[in-house]
Amino acid sequence: MKIVDVLFTKSYTGFYFDDQKAIKKDAIQNGFMYVGEPQTDGFKQIRVPGEAISIQLVLENGDVGIGDCAAVQYSGAGGRDPLFLAEDYIPYLEKHIKPLLIGEDVSSFKQLSEKYDHMIVEGKRLHTAMRYGISQALLSATAAATKRTLAEVIRDEYNPTHHILKRVPIFAQSGDDRYNNVDKMILKSVDAMPHALINNVKDKLGYQGEKLIAYVKWMRDRILAYKLTNDYNPILHVDVYGTIGIAFHNDIEKIVDYCKELEDAAKPFMIRLEGPIDTGDREGTMIALRDITKRIDEEKINVEIVADEWCNTYEDIVYFADNKAGHMLQIKTPDLGGLNNIAESILYCKQKGIGAYCGGTCNETNVSAIATTNVAIACNADLCLAKPGMDVDSGFMIVKNEMERVLARANRGK
Repeated sequence: MKIVDVLFTKSYTGFYFDDQKAIKKDAIQNGFMYVGEPQTDGFKQIRVPGEAISIQLVLENGDVGIGDCAAVQYSGAGGRDPLFLAEDYIPYLEKHIKPLLIGEDVSSFKQLSEKYDHMIVEGKRLHTAMRYGISQALLSATAAATKRTLAEVIRDEYNPTHHILKRVPIFAQSGDDRYNNVDKMILKSVDAMPHALINNVKDKLGYQGEKLIAYVKWMRDRILAYKLTNDYNPILHVDVYGTIGIAFHNDIEKIVDYCKELEDAAKPFMIRLEGPIDTGDREGTMIALRDITKRIDEEKINVEIVADEWCNTYEDIVYFADNKAGHMLQIKTPDLGGLNNIAESILYCKQKGIGAYCGGTCNETNVSAIATTNVAIACNADLCLAKPGMDVDSGFMIVKNEMERVLARANRGK
């Protein structure tokens, strides 16, 4: 089945692009806005509307494969590609990519996705957002052409021994509304929560981490008071964006001691700590996370470390996994480019005994969320992010409902 036409349109994402560097420098939040000077190239202000480019691949029989080119909330940070705005990249796609896609046979996915993921145009690889969206559209087209779910296509081409597809635990994110949104997560019995967006020391972590400790205790008590069933046992998963390293001057032993305080505050629940330290480069961050993980294991502290910043590409995933730089790695889906890299990253983590978190960003779309949920199911990931948005309900609805639909269809009669 061949592609006969390609359509590109500007879309909006479920959240915003934020200048992480400016926020870490204690930019002032005024309502939903941030006040201050942007610090990252491409940002005209600290918070700007999130944009995507929708791709529609029209097939010979009239079926359409769809995908959305989307980039993470903190574009341009942590070694990522620059800010992705539709008006900058639609002309590029029209000129360089559309003529190549027309005539492609979408009977299988893997080879085509790898072709566009590795493509060099004018001496450069495509922006990760473009590779992400193109691969989604190709997967959607292959699924339509072969009458399978997206998950079955990925499973059959990447993980063929995984016969019975299963549910993947879902992780919801609260955004700045880290209290009301915890209540929503409790009501919906979310598997892992709340993300919490602890992205600066002054207002959210505390200079000795005291504000996060208080928040974890509050969350623990809230779950115990309002959980709907006695067996509800969520994992408390908090993303701190390197702020613990800032507060404790990157002192590994002080960070490990603080992890022990978090463990005590979270009991009886387990806590995951994402991005405790960010040294500003890949090598330093990997070494620091490796050492923190090792010390936590030696001390038998019931805290799991999750790598995020500087662990962006398939090669980064391999490097961090080989060095055990974290108990779990976030496979931050838009940063990986093609879905082929996401599938291979999940499977590599599983092979190495490292937790595989099929993540992403609040700044995606329903289309990209559906695609990556299918990849998570197909590769048996350990965790799947509810996305897009920060309101809990919409992202959880999209991911949870897609998961249930896919499992019902793919496992029918098995």
